[in-house]
Amino acid sequence: MTQMHEVDYEIFGDDMQYVEVELDPGEAAIAEAGGLMFMEDGIAMETIFGDGSKKAGGFLDALVGAGKRLLTGESLFMTAFMNQGSGKKKLAFAAPYPGKIMAIHLAEMGGELIAQKDSFLAAAKGVSLGIAFQKRLGVGFFGGEGFIMQRLQGDGWCFVNAGGTIVERTLAPGELLRVDTGCIVAFVPSVTYDIEVVSGVKSILFGGEGMFFATLRGPGKIWLQSLPLSRMAQRIYAAAPQTGRGGREEGSILGGLGRLLDGDR
Repeated sequence: MTQMHEVDYEIFGDDMQYVEVELDPGEAAIAEAGGLMFMEDGIAMETIFGDGSKKAGGFLDALVGAGKRLLTGESLFMTAFMNQGSGKKKLAFAAPYPGKIMAIHLAEMGGELIAQKDSFLAAAKGVSLGIAFQKRLGVGFFGGEGFIMQRLQGDGWCFVNAGGTIVERTLAPGELLRVDTGCIVAFVPSVTYDIEVVSGVKSILFGGEGMFFATLRGPGKIWLQSLPLSRMAQRIYAAAPQTGRGGREEGSILGGLGRLLDGDR
């Protein structure tokens, strides 16, 4: 059985948040590469091959864990930060885009959480990151961002980043909620996840929300985000001045007309 590290933490900021984690001697936290903001002297970094759980089983188990991470588009490696000093030490992880950081204790969620593949920020060492395959064929082909989800397992703290504002709801048994696939942050395993085709040709062609919705059916807790990273990136790309053939020059009459026709102000 994997020993989880019970870390203390505090979240700072409003729309551009970071989480500060306090480690006792011998405690450690894990994170994806590029998430570290700062760490105090006495904290050592270690590269972990696999899913971050560091469970017994040797190289084969680590290889399986690494393969699962590769399927979600993440690196084969994770980074562990261990306090090797004699007193408490602090380190911080910053959110990669505007939004909120959620602290979720996996033990309170039954030891497991299904999360959007880009939402994981950091966790107490011992939490494992795997892949959650959706059994239904429709989800596999049309789930968009929700196609491959991450499975967080353990009984310690994990920190998940959400874009914009967080909506937290508890669905009653049988209660159904239709959601844009990119707006899903996480949900507990008791929630059933599927894909539903938008009815009506006009909705498909002119609805502006795509051809498919995710359906979340209770019972269980869900977390949604108001501004998915992909949506923000699309808007930034659309608003950026385009040059070259087929593009539009910033400040030109044609560029201004194009933005007007596109609905940009």
